[in-house]
Amino acid sequence: MRRFFDIIGSICGLIFLLPFLLFVAFAIILESGLPIFVKLDRISKGKIIKVYKFRTMIKNAHAMKKDLKSLNERKNGPFFKIKNDPRLTKVGKFLRKLRFDEFPQFFNVLKGEISLVGPRPHEPEEMLAYPLEFKKLYFAKAGLTGLSQVNGASALPFIKELEFDLYYLEHQSFLLDLKILFKTVWIFFFDPTGV
Repeated sequence: MRRFFDIIGSICGLIFLLPFLLFVAFAIILESGLPIFVKLDRISKGKIIKVYKFRTMIKNAHAMKKDLKSLNERKNGPFFKIKNDPRLTKVGKFLRKLRFDEFPQFFNVLKGEISLVGPRPHEPEEMLAYPLEFKKLYFAKAGLTGLSQVNGASALPFIKELEFDLYYLEHQSFLLDLKILFKTVWIFFFDPTGV
């Protein structure tokens, strides 16, 4: 049932994305060339997967991360965030503001690598720093959206984000998934301070 719901949801998401795809692709290419998409290492079900996103940063942005550690605003854990990241392109800033850069992840949902709802997918090196009581998140199927994403996302303290994700795993239900999806849609269209 859950997999069927993921397939239907991801197909609907990709249909929604389709009319915008050419415009987004053209804007990215016009400003900074190819590629249009990036494939980022994330953990889901205990293994590394490639998560698809629209490219919002300059090329080789990941290699610059170590030089920008002093600007990291998330000081309470391994997660990395800079509000005005110098690696972002102008088109990338616009896509992130609209939360549109995440839409290609519907391909990951369709492939069965992640679910529509689940713990937030993080980088392998970030997950190695999880405290012992949260290690089970490493083996969970990650989600395009989830409880931590609709309750502050990257604005949350490190441990609080993990607590939301663990709570979801321990109380997972179809009704909870529907509530999270509804809140995700609400935030996407009506709440610029949300996810």
